[in-house]
Amino acid sequence: MLKRWLGAFVVTLLLSVALVVVAQEQPVSTMDVATLPVSTTNYEMNPDELALSQVFKTVVDSAVNIGVAVADQGFGTGSGFVIDSDGHIVTNNHVVEGATAIQVTFYDGRIATAELVGRDPDSDLAVIKVDPADVGAELVPVQFADSNEAFVGQQVMAIGSPFGEDFTLTTGIVSATNRTIEGVSGFRIPSVIQTDAAINPGNSGGPLLNWGGQVIGVNSAILSGSRSASGVGFAIPANAVRQIVPYLIRDGKYTHTYLGISGGALQPEQRQMMAVPDDVNGVIVGSVVPDGPAEAAGLRGSDTEINTPFGPQPVGGDVITAIDGQPVSQVAELTAYLETNTQPGDVVSLTLWRDGQTQDVSVTLQARPSSNQTEQP
Repeated sequence: MLKRWLGAFVVTLLLSVALVVVAQEQPVSTMDVATLPVSTTNYEMNPDELALSQVFKTVVDSAVNIGVAVADQGFGTGSGFVIDSDGHIVTNNHVVEGATAIQVTFYDGRIATAELVGRDPDSDLAVIKVDPADVGAELVPVQFADSNEAFVGQQVMAIGSPFGEDFTLTTGIVSATNRTIEGVSGFRIPSVIQTDAAINPGNSGGPLLNWGGQVIGVNSAILSGSRSASGVGFAIPANAVRQIVPYLIRDGKYTHTYLGISGGALQPEQRQMMAVPDDVNGVIVGSVVPDGPAEAAGLRGSDTEINTPFGPQPVGGDVITAIDGQPVSQVAELTAYLETNTQPGDVVSLTLWRDGQTQDVSVTLQARPSSNQTEQP
């Protein structure tokens, strides 16, 4: 009798526990999820969304994620894009510098080993190459735009792998054009495009695109104390890519020209001290690099300094007002002209304001030294 009672008690207890468990597993609401309301009106993308989606679908097969092994530094990632059917891929120099092994991943998951073809620290550009046979599918090259046509307010998009998140699309506008940023060698990179499209570590080397899907730049740098997106990103202009990359493919390097000076835009205090007329604008030569092209042509650097509310400023040097007849008032304009229009050995004509008058001086350009001797052209 006691056994039967205990058995019944145990069964009842177990059943009660089971009921409690079942009760705890029941959803808070008794509504069947299948009956949650669903809109009967299909969502229609607006034209901008449709265009953006279409451009991404068109271009993403040209983009790649780049994995790089560097001796004693581990593994890093960056981005790039295919430029021809032979397997050449453009990226940043700083992505592949020092690489002992390079691996490329395409949007559809295909992976191929790549080799370094050439790199240029001064422009932060590099070219790597995959064997099309190893890829196992047809390569899709990008199309380039004329980056000189980029304009402030232009809508742009970036494709890259920020923080290893492959093939991420971010959007924004062209925030400014004709910026200059400093390359790893200390020389300035001219005609750079500034954008507020989110660019983070891992985006480097990826394309900055217009809404036609054409490359207008190579995402290269950000301005941020935390190395994360701050709305100030920079892209090497597409025209620089078109100019430099063929040399990287052919020679493995690119040779830039330089004048061998340091200087800056003429300031009011300098103008007053040197009695430069108000209608004369230009770049004042602060110093001249020994044995450089400018010294050989007899350009004069500043011989003294004056104190101003903004710090000491050089005076007494030549003021460059034009190069080959093209007016210049900023160092960036001078650098951009040299970068776009000249090769080592070319002769350029500099128009100078010197000793109260204008004169022209011919300068035979040289190749930049391997290590930077000046922060200017």
